[in-house]
Amino acid sequence: MDSECKVQMDSDSDSRKHRASCSVTSALLAFTLCLAVAAAALLLFSTHQQKPGRDEDSFDLRHTLRQISNVRAAIHLEGHHNPKRKTSVEWSTNVDQSHSQGDFQLDKNEIVIPHSGLYFVYSQASFRVSCSISDDEDPSQRPLVHLSHTVRRWSSSYSNDDNKKTYETILHSVRTACQKTNSSDPDQEGSWFSAVYMGAVFNLNQGDRLKTVMEERMLQDLEDSPGKTFFGVFAL
Repeated sequence: MDSECKVQMDSDSDSRKHRASCSVTSALLAFTLCLAVAAAALLLFSTHQQKPGRDEDSFDLRHTLRQISNVRAAIHLEGHHNPKRKTSVEWSTNVDQSHSQGDFQLDKNEIVIPHSGLYFVYSQASFRVSCSISDDEDPSQRPLVHLSHTVRRWSSSYSNDDNKKTYETILHSVRTACQKTNSSDPDQEGSWFSAVYMGAVFNLNQGDRLKTVMEERMLQDLEDSPGKTFFGVFAL
């Protein structure tokens, strides 16, 4: 009788433990399911709030701003001979390959610097010079022709008096044409083609003005076809 009672008591104890274990397992399962439902709801809400085109719009905006920041101030001018100008090439924008961006201005045939900083200034002038001599002249006495081209700068840092417009030379180059050599092409014996190019980096101030200077006698021999005579500045 005692043995039967002991067995019954042991059975009841095991049953209670089993029921308790099942209850804990059910609670854990229910908690896990709640977490899963909450995560799914949060993901759905986030996806709904973030419209499909918003990422693309943000990317386009960043790309546009990056492009704007990469645009450097620059100006490139094409030149030709204007008989009314006695000391310089006539510079033009919006023709051939000329262009301007970044607030550069061409004012009174001079380039106006938009902002203070480092700039590369360059210019080229091309010439076609007559080198012919008469039949009775000694070829060894063929005259030499000197070609020159100059870029000058005006800056308020030079003088407090703006009316004086004191310019200083920042670029100057000289070449010699009509060298005493015999040409293998008789048609080219009477002319000489030459280009004067120069360029360098300068620290310029806002409002500085750059102009070119050339002797009047050389302007008549200027080659003004596209790409041969130009003047430009770009920011570094």
